[in-house]
Amino acid sequence: MQAVLVLIGLTIAAATLAAILWSITYPERRHWPPKHYTKATPILVWVPTFTLFGILIILGVLNWGSLPVPIWLRFGAGIPLIVAGNAIVWSEVAQFGIAQTGGAQGSLRTSGMYRYSRNPQYVADIAMIVGWIVLCASSEAVLVGFAGIAVLIAAPFAEEPWLKEQYGSVFEDYRAKVRRFL
Repeated sequence: MQAVLVLIGLTIAAATLAAILWSITYPERRHWPPKHYTKATPILVWVPTFTLFGILIILGVLNWGSLPVPIWLRFGAGIPLIVAGNAIVWSEVAQFGIAQTGGAQGSLRTSGMYRYSRNPQYVADIAMIVGWIVLCASSEAVLVGFAGIAVLIAAPFAEEPWLKEQYGSVFEDYRAKVRRFL
């Protein structure tokens, strides 16, 4: 069962990464951000996202403690990263709304955590994944987690040309002042 979950998780991450890389290479035919936000968009965005996170959690539980990570590190770093990541993600989702977080057109957000990072939600998602990997110390979770992190690192490179197209010099000024990640 674990091998199947790893395969599904890696497939979701690879397909998502392929769509993002396509969007970076061919921005006029991009998949992310979506050209048109439709009723299907939330399904296409959130089902793979939550499935990947769910698989990561299940793999961590099934293979709990298979890596030699000290307990003090697992709980001392893992839990704070998970809690901080969740707090940041959900506070920003509350400001943006689920639809805009999932690719709907909206406004350029430069306040809140966006004062410090152009992509605080991705940074926070990465913190959650790293925190879970450290906490569960599972080799399978490491594999799927790193694949998910690769997707999160690539996504802003597909979004930034779209943001420049949407917001022009306002985005350019913001981009000049605020780092992409940290």
